[in-house]
Amino acid sequence: MATQHGDSAGLQRASALISTTPDFPTPGVLFRDVTPLLADPRAYRDVLDAMAEPFCADGDAPGFDLVAGIEARGFVMAGGLAAAAGTGVLPIRKAGKLPNPQVTVEYGLEYAEAAIESSGDLTGARVLLVDDVLATGGTLRAARTVVQRLGGTVVGSAVILELEELKGRTLVPGCHAVFTV
Repeated sequence: MATQHGDSAGLQRASALISTTPDFPTPGVLFRDVTPLLADPRAYRDVLDAMAEPFCADGDAPGFDLVAGIEARGFVMAGGLAAAAGTGVLPIRKAGKLPNPQVTVEYGLEYAEAAIESSGDLTGARVLLVDDVLATGGTLRAARTVVQRLGGTVVGSAVILELEELKGRTLVPGCHAVFTV
């Protein structure tokens, strides 16, 4: 696994904690599990710092007002990043989890169809989108649409891991990935 931030010992250690499960959730899919990384406080912090780095100005002032995390592991990343940066969090939920969503966007995954939704007035808000993995790019592109329809401006997107062979960058150019495989 390659890192986008050189080969610091902390990030190398964090990378080694990402496990792979073949044929999950469907045959032929290699599921990349970041759960062991999230359970390790040092690795979690190192990855959060690496995710936020391109979006913070000199002096660590964030270039965003809000962090939007995509259900479910994106929530964990968004909460940590927002707490460290002193910003708020916008949960972008799977369809059917909110009583009155303002925006719902349908999209395709590498192995299924899905929809995400959210609510809130983001007028004027600069939003950083985060998730765990960039695969085909459908989820992050749909999340960008959710934020825009709520009135926010997406300043960037960041993930822990990019699966390069699935070419998600074609839908999410400029996505910042801490690791690539």
